[in-house]
Amino acid sequence: MFRKAAVTTVSNGSYLQGQTNGRLPSTDSGQPAREKKVVLKKKVTLLRGISIIIGTIIGAGIFISPKGILKNTGSVGMSLIVWTVCGILSLFGALCYAELGTCIKKSGGHYTYILEAFGPLPAFVRVWVELLIIRPAATAVISLAFGRYILEPFFMQCEIPELAIKLITAVGITLVMVLNSTSVSWSARIQIFLTFCKLVAILIIIVPGVIQLIKGETQHFKNAFAGNDASVMGLPLAFYSGMYAYSGWFYLNFVTEEVENPEKNIPLAICISMIIVTIGYVLTNVAYFTTISAGELLLSKAVAVTFAERLMGNFSLAVPVFVALSCFGSMNGGIFAVSRMFFVASREGHLPEILSMIHVHKHTPLPAVIVLHPLTMIMLFNGDLYSLLNFLSFARWLFIGLVVAGLIYLRYKRPDMPRPFKVPLFIPALFSFTCLFMVALSLYSDPVNTGIGFAITLTGVPAYYLFIVWDNKPKWFRKLLGK
Repeated sequence: MFRKAAVTTVSNGSYLQGQTNGRLPSTDSGQPAREKKVVLKKKVTLLRGISIIIGTIIGAGIFISPKGILKNTGSVGMSLIVWTVCGILSLFGALCYAELGTCIKKSGGHYTYILEAFGPLPAFVRVWVELLIIRPAATAVISLAFGRYILEPFFMQCEIPELAIKLITAVGITLVMVLNSTSVSWSARIQIFLTFCKLVAILIIIVPGVIQLIKGETQHFKNAFAGNDASVMGLPLAFYSGMYAYSGWFYLNFVTEEVENPEKNIPLAICISMIIVTIGYVLTNVAYFTTISAGELLLSKAVAVTFAERLMGNFSLAVPVFVALSCFGSMNGGIFAVSRMFFVASREGHLPEILSMIHVHKHTPLPAVIVLHPLTMIMLFNGDLYSLLNFLSFARWLFIGLVVAGLIYLRYKRPDMPRPFKVPLFIPALFSFTCLFMVALSLYSDPVNTGIGFAITLTGVPAYYLFIVWDNKPKWFRKLLGK
């Protein structure tokens, strides 16, 4: 049912060129030709690309608890400024990835760009941490939000049992895995539908908020910059929360090889998506403050539900359903994209060979998708998810900063590389500085958890030498690795 990927190498980089496996024999070689190439088809259109980015960025956070920024800024006006600035900074990062995606036309996102710029060791460490901890833990966290809010309408009068949440969460995770294993087209269509649901949910909040403004409900905006003064540490932490809320703009670069006309569609999808998300986030927060005071927002467990209960009556029951659909869209988009990182890493020889195989009929990287299922289930039922994410939150920004710094490095290392889309140099410089600043902030504000996360990340170094560099492995060990 599986056939090894047969993908033409498109990069001229020292590590990517000629490294793909499963290439068909040439007609002059005398070797028997295979019947047909099995590849991941170009099924990601501009609309599907936009749905991947928007559908993955907008999760549960904007509906449940946008109070991290308000708490650390100390005022309504400053919190809205931070939401706007974080959107612009995220757009800068996304534009950097747009340049990388149009000049290095390979899937894999962070992994591929680090491999191209800095070589195999840091690239392996990135995919090692992503596969073993970051992606299973992140998927389990967003899935738990899905499970909780899909059950919310059935448990209005009592607390939802934790076991029920985990069971429905397990069903949701399995459904997403099956969907991504079965069909790229259906996964993309459902992502478009879920993205539409997210935007409808945001409009359900924004439109009543605008009506409130028209009615003159502006009391919470008076003296918008008055309140608790932001501390020296508070403002950077607010930016950290804001950048986390916008994270997800990089996922289209994980599926570059499946994007139609990537030179045009990747930059367009990124720009359109980030403008929509930034405007949506800022207007949603404005809408909240038309009805809820800053103090009430800080006390609310789910601010969208509180907002809906005050303005919409019984219709507020629909809000948890929209939040659940939003979480499901984030799950679907994340798994769809990250499975391609594992697929490419396997193709480059950094993960077991089976993960680079494609289903011969469905044309999906089925092993790269389902490898996440058991790991996510272990995290869901046994792991301390939030601690793991706290340990490794700095790793995401460290490697994103490294990728964008790699863009600057490639400008000088390979100036003749074709760049159909090119950003001004100050954009990657500013964004990489922002990422490294957030990493330094993590080390300063929470040295214990960040230190543990740093130690977990460094386990990738001995793993690289054990699994990749060491040539004289015992036969049983090589079989275990699929080699």
